[in-house]
Amino acid sequence: MLGLFYNLAVMIKVVIIGSGNVAQHLITVFSTSIGVAIVQAYARNTAALTSLLPEDKITNSFNTIKEADIYIISVTDDDISEVSSLLPFSNKLVVHTSGSVALEQLDAKNKRGVFYPLQTFSKNKEVNFKQVPLCLESENKHDYTILEKLANTVSDNVYSISSNQRKSLHVAAVFVNNFTNHMYNMGNTICEQNNVPFDILKPLIQETANKVQVLSPEQAQTGPAKRNDTATMQKHIEFLDNENLKTIYKLLSHSIQNKDV
Repeated sequence: MLGLFYNLAVMIKVVIIGSGNVAQHLITVFSTSIGVAIVQAYARNTAALTSLLPEDKITNSFNTIKEADIYIISVTDDDISEVSSLLPFSNKLVVHTSGSVALEQLDAKNKRGVFYPLQTFSKNKEVNFKQVPLCLESENKHDYTILEKLANTVSDNVYSISSNQRKSLHVAAVFVNNFTNHMYNMGNTICEQNNVPFDILKPLIQETANKVQVLSPEQAQTGPAKRNDTATMQKHIEFLDNENLKTIYKLLSHSIQNKDV
C-alpha cells in the first residue's frame, strides 16, 4: 500500500494541448506509461479526443485547464505562439512538440521547453514509442531534468538538442521522410500507368531502409547514376513521358554523380 501512495506521489502530471496526430499519439502512450498521469487534454473540438480520454478529462476552454507539472502544446507550428500566450497561468513548464519552431516562440511568462518526437505520425497507425527519438530542450537544468524523466518513461532514445540542431534535424527529416515518400508516390504512379503492382517494389524499399542501419548513405548508394551508366539513364529519361519526372530524374542523377551533398 505504501508503494502505491509513493507511485502516485512521484507521477508526472501532464496536460496535452491539441488534438492532432502527435497529440493523440502522446495521449495514447502516456495513458499506459508508469509514472505519468494525463490530468487533462485541451481541444477546440472535444469530440476528437473522446475515444482516448473520459469526457471529464477533456476541455475546450483555456480557463478550465488543470494544474500539471508539464503542459505540452501539440498544435500546428503557426499556432504555437498564440496558444502559449492564451494560457491563463505563469511560471509553469510549457513545451511544444515542433521540429521547426524555436523555444523562444513560446510566451515568456512561463518556463519554456521542447519535447520533439522525431517520427512520422498518422491516425490509426500504431507507433512503437520506445524507438522514437525524443529531442529535448529547456531554459534551465531543473526543467530539463523533468522533461528527461518524462521522456524516459516512453522512449529509449532521448537527446538534448538545441533549437538550431532541431531545425537541422527537421530539414534532414524532410529529405529522408517526406521527399522519399513522394518518390514512392511517383514510383507508384509509374507502376499504375504500366499495370505493374507496386507491391513488387516493397522488398527493395525495405532492404534500402535496412542498409542505412549498417552502412552510411554514401556507402549504400547504388544505381545507374552511381555507376555512371549513361546509356541506361538515357533510356529511362526517354521512357518517362512526364516532364516533371524527367526533370527530377535528371536532377537527382546529377546530384548523385557530382556528390552535391
